[in-house]
Amino acid sequence: MPLHLSKVAFGVASLDQFVARWKARECEPPYELGTRYLPKRWREIAGQGSLYWILKHQLIARSPIVGFGDLPGGRVAVLLDPRLVLVQARPKRAHQGWRYLDHVDAPADLGAGGEGVGALPPDLIGRLTDLALL
Repeated sequence: MPLHLSKVAFGVASLDQFVARWKARECEPPYELGTRYLPKRWREIAGQGSLYWILKHQLIARSPIVGFGDLPGGRVAVLLDPRLVLVQARPKRAHQGWRYLDHVDAPADLGAGGEGVGALPPDLIGRLTDLALL
């Protein structure tokens, strides 16, 4: 079973805004997310796990983690696949930095059961999630 990371989507007010910001990235894949420390369990994460994003105390999306690299100043880059996968919202307390997330605690992808929710606009998914309908 892969191991995942979770991180707060800081400075984002809505799911729609988060998706728009993600799509507007102007760098070449894989995307780099800087952090201070390499996770001690990085081998369990690289190429198998995902970075789950927290917005308004809920896990809302994930980005597959391709691997890890080095950044200037001794920092570490979490290398992310450019795909952003919306997930079924699940409560998660906010925290600083990243935290490990076990595979059994990770939410399922939206639309994974064939119900087509993943095809809805992100702002509508956000509103339905706020109303606890998703």
